[in-house]
Amino acid sequence: MKATEIRELNMVELQDKLKELKDELFNLRFQLAVNQLDNPTRIKAVKKDIARVKTVMQELDAKEGAK
Repeated sequence: MKATEIRELNMVELQDKLKELKDELFNLRFQLAVNQLDNPTRIKAVKKDIARVKTVMQELDAKEGAK
């Protein structure tokens, strides 16, 4: 996901997306442990997506706190 796509989401959608990404990361790590992972670079991409979502969530919290 791109940062612009993430910024268009509201807080509830961001929380849902974060949970979805964390579940995907868990599944990827599990596949890596049992040597069934087809694309190991996907782990890095999911981690970056999680960081993007958390960053946008922090920015929204800061905006709400400033009001």
